[in-house]
Amino acid sequence: MIGFQLSSGKGFAAIVNRLHQFGEALLRRRSWIATSAFGMVAALLLNYAIFSPNGWMNYRQKKAEYQRLQLEMQRLNEENQRLDQEIQALKTDPRAIEREAREQFRYARPGEVIYAVPQRSTPPPPQPTQNARK
Repeated sequence: MIGFQLSSGKGFAAIVNRLHQFGEALLRRRSWIATSAFGMVAALLLNYAIFSPNGWMNYRQKKAEYQRLQLEMQRLNEENQRLDQEIQALKTDPRAIEREAREQFRYARPGEVIYAVPQRSTPPPPQPTQNARK
């Protein structure tokens, strides 16, 4: 244990000598210490740039979401155009009105007979038998 012996110069000189040796060791290794510190700072900055809330990973997710929303918006615009054309046809075209009346309300012209075919319902799933449970 190093003690401070102010009365004798030998203990104080030993402490000063050790501090001097420590300082020289730091000077000899200063490039290694600076390189290590720079590397750690660079690693932290890289980690932050990739994984932070505004980082690269979040950017990629937002970009994919943006592209998905653009495709959905394009699909909805096309559907709106189709529906606008259908509305315009129903307002002006007698054949479109007749087609809708026949399909939705099963209207018929005089002398026509409409045959309604019942729609198939999906069959219930088969019940397991006693042998299948074993």
